[in-house]
Amino acid sequence: MVDSRRTPPRGSRPRGRTGPGRVPGRGGARGTSGPVAARVPAAGSPRRPRLTGRAAILVLVLAVLAVSYASSMRAYLDQRSEINALKSKIAERSADIDDLEREKRRWDDPAYVRQQARERLKFVMPGERSYVVLDENGEPLDSESELSDPDDLVKDAPEAWWARAWESVELAGDPPRQAKPPAAEIDGSDEPTGQQ
Repeated sequence: MVDSRRTPPRGSRPRGRTGPGRVPGRGGARGTSGPVAARVPAAGSPRRPRLTGRAAILVLVLAVLAVSYASSMRAYLDQRSEINALKSKIAERSADIDDLEREKRRWDDPAYVRQQARERLKFVMPGERSYVVLDENGEPLDSESELSDPDDLVKDAPEAWWARAWESVELAGDPPRQAKPPAAEIDGSDEPTGQQ
């Protein structure tokens, strides 16, 4: 007689038969439930590894995706910052263009041209006289400079002539000492030249 029982493939769940002592739909003896019995590992069977091949491939694919998205995100953020910098430059340039157009419109006005000729080039109209105020060094004062009232200046107390004469007598009695004698030739060296 041939045994009609087949052994199920490894890793598959045994199908329960209905018959005496078995409950249909449950894979075990009467009184035990199938899922509870399936959770208890057999004493001699090896434990399944936690990281299977499929899980390793999934982790590898996720890592590759994370790296590619991270580099793409970095490129995106760099481009956004560059775009913002270019937008600010465009705003500055458009403001400069507006200022230059305003200046050009001013130069179309003959009164503005006459005013600039007076201020910048010191031109005068026929029959007018121009006066230039000089400072203590003989340089012309800037247009922003303000003249002060001579009465508001702090005046130094005049020094007596005999005080200056006495200072010259003291200086003649104790002249200042020179550190080095003057060089006879200019040749780049610090040593005095000459016969000793």
